[in-house]
Amino acid sequence: MTPAQPAEPHPGRPPGAVIELSGVDVELGGTPVLSGVDARLDQRRVAVIGANGSGKSTFTRLLGGLVPPTRGTVRVHGIDVERGRKALRAAVGVVFTNPDAQILMPTVADDVAFSLRGSGLDRAAVVERVAGTLARFGMSELADAPAHQLSGGQKQLLALAAVLIREPALVIADEPTTLLDLGNARRIGGILIDDLDAQLVVVTHDLELAARCDVALRFAEGRLVDAGEPAALIADYRALHA
Repeated sequence: MTPAQPAEPHPGRPPGAVIELSGVDVELGGTPVLSGVDARLDQRRVAVIGANGSGKSTFTRLLGGLVPPTRGTVRVHGIDVERGRKALRAAVGVVFTNPDAQILMPTVADDVAFSLRGSGLDRAAVVERVAGTLARFGMSELADAPAHQLSGGQKQLLALAAVLIREPALVIADEPTTLLDLGNARRIGGILIDDLDAQLVVVTHDLELAARCDVALRFAEGRLVDAGEPAALIADYRALHA
C-alpha cells in the first residue's frame, strides 16, 4: 500500500530520503509476523500505529536492519537493508521505548560521546560536538552526572541526544514516550516532530503525537491495512475501538 499525496520536499533532508518496501514478509521462528507489506514513504514525519502485536515494531526493526525480511525487499534511502548493513548503521538512528537499554557509559557526557566512536573526529571535535548537543537538549549542567541516576525524562533525552549527535538521515523512534509523564512526553514529542532535520518514523500509541505527522500507517494482524492522512486514519482507528 502506497500512501498518497507525498509531502513537499524538506530542505533538511538529503535527496533520495525514501523508504521502499516491496512484497515484504517476515517470519520469526517460523511464525508469520508481517505479510505482504508494500509502501513508499518520502514524507518527513511518518507515524506507525496499531494494536499491540500488530506488527508495527517489527516493521520499524526492518527499517533499522534489526530484523531481515523473509521475502521481499526493503530499501532505506537507497540502501538495501540486507546488503548494506554498514551504510544503514551510519544512516539510521534508533530510539527505543526504554532508554536504559541505550545508556552504556557512566556519565551523561561520556554516553553522548560514545556515539561518535569510529566517526574519525579528533578529541577536540568530539568534545565540542558533545557540548553543543548537551546544550541543545538543556543538559549541559548534567554533563558529569551519573547517567543511570537520571529521571525517566532525562534518560530519554539522553538517549535521543546520543542518537542525534550522529546526525542520522533517518530516526526511528519505537514508542519513545510510553514510559514518560505528560510533560516529558510532550517535550520528547516536540523534539521529534518539530526539531529534526532527519526523516522520522515513530511508532506510537499517542494518537495526538501521530496526528502531528505527515502520514500515518496502521498495522493489524501483521499487515499494513491503512495508510494516508493522519487525521482521517486516526478517526477511523478510534471508531474501530470505540
